[in-house]
Amino acid sequence: MRSEPTSMSSMCAPPTMLSIEDATHIVLSRAQGLEPITVPLPEALGLILAEDIKAPDPLPPFRASIKDGFAVVAADGPGEYPVIAEARAGNDAEGMIITPGTVAYITTGGPVPDGADAVVQVEDTEQIEDTPDGLKRVRILVAANPGQDIRPVGCDIEKGATILRRGEHIGTAKIGLLASMGMVMVKVYPRPTVAVLSTGDELVEPATRVLGRGQIRDSNRAMLLAAASQQNCKILDLGIAGDDAEHLEKTLDEAISAGADILLSSGGVSMGDRDLVKPLLEKRGTIYFNKVLMKPGKPLTFAVISTNSMEGKPNKKILAFGLPGNPVSCIVGFHLVAVPAIRCLSGWENPKLQRVQVRIAEAIKADPIRPEFHRAIITWEHNDGSGNPGFVAQSSGHQMSSRLLGMKSANALLELPCSGKVLPAKSSVQAILISDICSTPLPFVPESLGPLSFGQNGCSTTSIMSTESLTEFQDAPVKVGILTVSDTVAAGAGPDGSGPRAVSVINSLSEKLGGAKVVATAVAPDEVNEIQNVLKNWSDVKKVNLILTTGGTGFSPRDITPEATKSLIEREAPGLLQVMLQESLKVTPFAMLSRAMAGIRGSTLIINMPGNPNAVAECIDALMPALPHALRQLKGDKREKHPLHVPHSQAEPSDTWERSFRSASTASKQCDCEK
Repeated sequence: MRSEPTSMSSMCAPPTMLSIEDATHIVLSRAQGLEPITVPLPEALGLILAEDIKAPDPLPPFRASIKDGFAVVAADGPGEYPVIAEARAGNDAEGMIITPGTVAYITTGGPVPDGADAVVQVEDTEQIEDTPDGLKRVRILVAANPGQDIRPVGCDIEKGATILRRGEHIGTAKIGLLASMGMVMVKVYPRPTVAVLSTGDELVEPATRVLGRGQIRDSNRAMLLAAASQQNCKILDLGIAGDDAEHLEKTLDEAISAGADILLSSGGVSMGDRDLVKPLLEKRGTIYFNKVLMKPGKPLTFAVISTNSMEGKPNKKILAFGLPGNPVSCIVGFHLVAVPAIRCLSGWENPKLQRVQVRIAEAIKADPIRPEFHRAIITWEHNDGSGNPGFVAQSSGHQMSSRLLGMKSANALLELPCSGKVLPAKSSVQAILISDICSTPLPFVPESLGPLSFGQNGCSTTSIMSTESLTEFQDAPVKVGILTVSDTVAAGAGPDGSGPRAVSVINSLSEKLGGAKVVATAVAPDEVNEIQNVLKNWSDVKKVNLILTTGGTGFSPRDITPEATKSLIEREAPGLLQVMLQESLKVTPFAMLSRAMAGIRGSTLIINMPGNPNAVAECIDALMPALPHALRQLKGDKREKHPLHVPHSQAEPSDTWERSFRSASTASKQCDCEK
């Protein structure tokens, strides 16, 4: 155990339970980088460099042209010159000399001939017809400065310079850099071999079509094998071991014989009489901890197994992780403690997962006993809720440790301290990154609700699109955003009826609206800035074609949706409001109290709708005779669509006065032209 003071989170723990910080520290103190190996350059991709790399040659090794053009003597200036040579890429230009009054044609990357001190790009020259003596000539149109468009020797990399250092991750650009230095073999840290085992009599292979009573398909093994592959490991599939001590021990010996560096087992680490993994690890090695103060994943075990007893095998240690059987607990434990160990063996100098500060988009209640690692989706926003750009986190949904649906879209784990208190929306917390971050927020295609996600009690939430549906929604002919404006819904104190109803109506009218798709949903409180942030983002950044807001259009003191909308729109559309009002008055006289706004911002049509779900449906239906045409016009279609309306340019004059007026107008225009 380390001697540093325990973290604040460990103050919530019983004396036998470690904080995740202490557990990770123990794991990393027992892990060390594998012995470096030398591999061919193509095989080094994704590995960690095990030595410094110095440049054996300068780059470029000769003066090289930056552009296609002519190598010249800068002091000659503009004029006509004979082209006495060509210096093309791949030509060594040996013996080629440019004297004052001559030039050489040169291509990008070509060696600059001796005597030339500048390159004039071909766009600043004119070709001259060949002279009787057969020499090509060119007219230089601009003056050149010495050194213009020439890369000096070693300007990119000097000979002997350190270009890469030990511990650097080798990506595609570094492969190219090493190739440019003539490196064909590279010294790197090897990929660790990770053995994966599932335990439990109830488990059957995923291919099992008919489950017996009490059986479940093994998901943890497939998940851990994929996760280990994603961490650039060699993987060893140990299959499923039943709750039998002898079978488990034989499987462990198989992993040792195969040269495993890390063992990942799931299940069998709790307190049941058939949980046999911990006793086996204790028998064959040293257990350093078997419980961690975390939610999910408390029954997490870490041990180090010595292979001294295996004949014919070198002295070696295996890092063994007994992960919980619940799928979410299993994968969360993998990320928090196993990934740092894998990275340490792989040669990473800083093997811990990256943390970022985020603001949560909705209120979240913290656990009263254990620090929680709340699954979430984080994105970079121009306004993170504090008026500044930053990361915003959206909960991935239900957080049950057995429910993988809540994990499938998560790219981060929010670190929530144990307090039992509700963290209000916009609170700042730390997040541990477990996957890539989306650069911009996109609509989320959730677990079971179809194209949109609505939170608990039907509360709509700003969400993120899943990768598999991203192309479909980006390519939607007509993109629609639905914004619910309500203090009650935003606070989670009541259901959102109007937002889902609007989504349903738009989906049902998709074909009539030219293939409309709802690509974004959000809830905003009755605050002008909050409403405007969404409207501006959707219209200016996301280029949504149609935005429907619901709620906040009445006489109540907090009804400010029209005010928030009016200051943003550039052109009003009062006719749409009149039609909506006429339709609503058929149902209730209170419709006359609506203060809704409608108008155009850029190429986006924004319409305020009532907060009543039925009224939303009625208003959208009322607009349908003209709404598709309006959206087409906003997208640049200027053709008239109404069958009973004849464009003015094609109409016949209705009487003598109109004909006279048009004749006078035509004559006037002709006179103006003649002037």
